[in-house]
Amino acid sequence: MDPARRAVARLARRALTWPVNRRIQTSPAQVFQPVALASAKSYATWGILGARSAPTGGSGAWIAPTLGKVPGHTCTGVARIVLRDMMSLGNGVPQVQATRGYARQAKGKAAEMLKFYRPLTPGMRGRITTRRNHLWKGKPYAPLTKGLSKTGGRNHQGRTTVFWRGGGHKRLYRIIDFKRKLTGLVGTVRRLEYDPNRSARIALVDYQEDPKLTHYMLAPDGMQPGDPVTQGPNAPIKTGNALPLANMPVGTIVHNVEIQPGLGAKLARAAGTSCTLIKKDKNTGFATMRLQSGEMRLILMGSMATVGIVSNKEHQNRVLGKAGANRWLGKRPHVRGVAMNPIDHPMGGGEGRTSGGRPSCTPWGVPCKGFRTRK
Repeated sequence: MDPARRAVARLARRALTWPVNRRIQTSPAQVFQPVALASAKSYATWGILGARSAPTGGSGAWIAPTLGKVPGHTCTGVARIVLRDMMSLGNGVPQVQATRGYARQAKGKAAEMLKFYRPLTPGMRGRITTRRNHLWKGKPYAPLTKGLSKTGGRNHQGRTTVFWRGGGHKRLYRIIDFKRKLTGLVGTVRRLEYDPNRSARIALVDYQEDPKLTHYMLAPDGMQPGDPVTQGPNAPIKTGNALPLANMPVGTIVHNVEIQPGLGAKLARAAGTSCTLIKKDKNTGFATMRLQSGEMRLILMGSMATVGIVSNKEHQNRVLGKAGANRWLGKRPHVRGVAMNPIDHPMGGGEGRTSGGRPSCTPWGVPCKGFRTRK
C-alpha cells in the first residue's frame, strides 16, 4: 500500500475516536491529491475500509484514494466515517470535519434533535433516540402527579382484552390540562419536561394570579421556558395559545382539538401531529378540520384548539435498537393467530402451516379487513 493510502486509512481509524464536530488539520501533500473522477457513482478502495462515493446534499467532498472532488458526494465506509466540508485555507492546509455515522447527515434540525449511539453493544448499534438535553432533569411537579397502576391488558374481570401488553417501567401519571379553561389569564412557561405516558413533551405553566393554577399542558413545537401563553376567544393567534375554532382564521394549523366543547381535547395530541382548519360554516355551527390522516371531519366551532404543532416531531425517526427497549415500554412479543391453538384463536390449529382457513379476524371473531367497527 502506497504512503497516501496508508495515511488515509490511518486518518479514518483515528476519526473513530474524534468527538463530534471536532476539526483537525491534515497535510494535503501526504493525503489528498486532487484528481478528476470519471463517474460520480464509481466505487473507490479507501485503504482497508472499503468506502464508496455516495450522494449527499452538500456542496461536495473529497474522495480518497481516488483523490478527486465530486460535486454533491461524500465518503461513507464500513467504519461509518464521513469526511466532508473540505476547505482550502489561506495557508494551503485543508480542514476535515469528521462525524460518526452517515445518519448524522439528516437535513435541517432533524440531526440536532436526534441522538445517535456508538455501537458499544449489539443493542446500541443503530439505536437512535430523541434528545432530551433541553428538558427538565429533576422530578415532576408533585401536586400534578398520581400513581399509575398497570393492567397487563386485563379488564376488571381479569380477562385479556388487549393482547401483548405487560411489564414495563414504573410510571407516574402527569395530570394534563386538556380543557384550557383559564380564560383571559396569561401564564408563563416554567419548564419543559419529559412525559413517559405520551410521545409529546409537556410544559409546566405558572400564573401570577394564583400559584394553585399551575398546570401541565402539551408543549407545542418551538415553545421555550419563559414564553407567555393564554387562552380564550380574544387570545392572539400565537403558538401555544388556545382559542375556540370560531375565533381562528381559516388555514390555521392547530393541535389538542376538542370534539365536543368543554370535554377536553381528543384529537392531535401525539408527537408531531396537527390539524388544519379548512372551512367554517356559521349556518350549521361546524368547522371542517383536516386531520393528520387526511380525513375531513366536522367539529363544533365552540371547541377549543391550541395553535401550532405538537412538540417532539422527530419521534417517528427513533430506532429502539433491541427487543428489550419495547419491553421497557410495556410491549410483549406479538404472536400470530395462525400460530396458536384452536382454543386460543379462530385462525389457530391445523396440520402444518395453514393460512387460517378464513378471512383475517380478531381473537373474538371480528373481521380485520374491510369491516366497519366505528360506532
